[in-house]
Amino acid sequence: MKKIAEKKLRAHRGDIMSPEKRSVLMSRIRGRDTGPERMIAERVSGLGFRWESHSADLPGRPDFVFRDQRVAVFVDGDFWHGSRFPTWRHKLSEAWEEKLAANIKRDQRNRRILRRNGWRVVGIWEHQIERDLPLCIDRITRALFAIPSRRIES
Repeated sequence: MKKIAEKKLRAHRGDIMSPEKRSVLMSRIRGRDTGPERMIAERVSGLGFRWESHSADLPGRPDFVFRDQRVAVFVDGDFWHGSRFPTWRHKLSEAWEEKLAANIKRDQRNRRILRRNGWRVVGIWEHQIERDLPLCIDRITRALFAIPSRRIES
């Protein structure tokens, strides 16, 4: 009986676009130099710190890497990295749900590895940048100056 109820919940989860249209749409999404990343870069550039972008030698290719301070900053898109994923995962097809769940797990693993290797990790969501950019910059600044805060990673 539970299986039938679960199937009904998942029955509406199909994609409303054809595979061709979805493919064209998805191909336009970029993984670097996104709007939120550019907003952070613009503000951080005035702080006088040097950073690298998307360093391939670090787990997860952090969006901003401050090597001298050992700070890695991830700017995560709400959809791709699963902001509040439990509240909307039921709306996705099973394939998309699995893909995003794997993304979340991978992100957690990469950040854990970085922390174990002595890095301070700052995770910033797209919606946080849109809502309160100065607070996001403050979180990065606190990590760079090793100023304790309530919570560095979110």
